[in-house]
Amino acid sequence: MQKAGGGRGGGGGGKEENDQVAGGSGQQQPQRMKIGWPTDVRHVAHVTFDRFHGFQGVPAELQPEPAVARAPSASKTAFGVSTESMQCAHDSRGNSIPSILLHLQRRLYDQGGLATEGIFRVAADGAQEQRVRDHLDLAGATPEDDAGVDVHCLAGLIKAWFRELPGGLLGALPEEEVARCASEEEAGRLCGKLEPAKAALLDWAVQLMADVASEEGRNRMGSRNVAMVFAPNMTQEVDPLTALKYTVQVMNFLNLLIERALRQRRQQHNKQKLLQPN
Repeated sequence: MQKAGGGRGGGGGGKEENDQVAGGSGQQQPQRMKIGWPTDVRHVAHVTFDRFHGFQGVPAELQPEPAVARAPSASKTAFGVSTESMQCAHDSRGNSIPSILLHLQRRLYDQGGLATEGIFRVAADGAQEQRVRDHLDLAGATPEDDAGVDVHCLAGLIKAWFRELPGGLLGALPEEEVARCASEEEAGRLCGKLEPAKAALLDWAVQLMADVASEEGRNRMGSRNVAMVFAPNMTQEVDPLTALKYTVQVMNFLNLLIERALRQRRQQHNKQKLLQPN
């Protein structure tokens, strides 16, 4: 308890005088008071004092209840925020994906991005990418009336979104297990170690990369090339040498996932052909 404007010290003081101070009742007689009335008192903190260990802090029963942290329904920015803080929608596979990624993907496909040579490898115009990025933060969508948004700009923004994702998409995976991953089956099992939100996001990203790789004849971006350009954006390593080494391992991991997705598509296509009537 801290008392601002503390009382003046005094000596003596009869019983009647002390009773008036302690009880705070009866007739006040300022001319006989030796201890001033406390004024401007405010509660600063309540602590526990132990004569052996000193101050122990605020007792648990007096600690304020923490405010419940609830993620907003939609973030004010499109980049650098967790998926829990963004407005999401479902993709064709039922994954809950940030709406901004689905929007960029739709624009990319509608503008022939999959058939564009070097898609996701060719760098976009920096000024245009920043302008579209600012519009995404402001309106949650690219300028619909601007037909001049380049497909490389859209692809670059998708990579930037993953690059700035807090913790990185694959940050929760044990690096040694990613490094040892040598088969499609092992890669698939490793994906199961991600939390549901990031597992869904990884599945969406792999399907996007598989869409690009499936058009290799036109865009010259096979599965390994796509994995190579996406890998640096999937983790957040501080040390440059560690980042370089781990990026190669992540590239191999993504390549396995892309190849698995393409194989599953071929199997599904062949099954559908067998079921079609002659």
